[in-house]
Amino acid sequence: MAADYNGTDAFRGATFTSADLTGAKFRDCDLRQVRIDDSWLIDVRVSGEVENFVVNDVDVTAFVAAELDRRHPERVQVRAMRTVDDYRAMWDTLERLWSDTVARAERLPEPALHQRVGDEWSFVETLRHLVFATDAWAGSAILDDPLPYHRLGLPHGGYPPEDAAALGVDLAARPSLAEVMEVRAGRMALVRGILDGLTDAELDRMTSRLPTPHHPAEPRSVGRCLRVVMKEECEHRRYAVRDLAVLEAGDPEPS
Repeated sequence: MAADYNGTDAFRGATFTSADLTGAKFRDCDLRQVRIDDSWLIDVRVSGEVENFVVNDVDVTAFVAAELDRRHPERVQVRAMRTVDDYRAMWDTLERLWSDTVARAERLPEPALHQRVGDEWSFVETLRHLVFATDAWAGSAILDDPLPYHRLGLPHGGYPPEDAAALGVDLAARPSLAEVMEVRAGRMALVRGILDGLTDAELDRMTSRLPTPHHPAEPRSVGRCLRVVMKEECEHRRYAVRDLAVLEAGDPEPS
């Protein structure tokens, strides 16, 4: 059985020479400044925060970003937000895109919506994570609610289970799509309500409560918090659409 290294720094600065890493998986890992030389990279998939990514002496960072922007122009729209009207228009776009995406997902059988593609979150888990993101960045940070977290929310994979439980989150829950969509609708309405009452002064207001106890204490404006919510919505919809295409093709693993 392959070894599983979780939460370790044993390989920091390590050198692998003539090592067989076929089928190895790296998830939620810090791979900054990793160098791979004279190696076989065939059928390799990489996803994450990509900067200064050089392949065979070519920095492909800008190409990857430009291609993602071409496929998902909402990424450009969220980066361009400056005014209150920009934020409202962005949320209009997200509501429309997600409405189309959910309608597409609902054409699949319920079990498929709980199926993970390439060990990524299922469609239902993705929606649960967006519930949690809204609770953290809108409910806690913007609205100053000390405990806004719904039990069906889902924090990122590295979030300590005992800390999730302290927030009232049930990591063991296995809700249906309908159950999650009911919670999700309330969270989207919450963001819409914030945006409807948004002013330039409110956009610049500094928040005092952390999104979660794990976030560092640093200045955050309402605008910055809303930007995080909308970036989460953009990127996780991108992942969801990618995986829906695989599920529609009847293939549990991406090609």
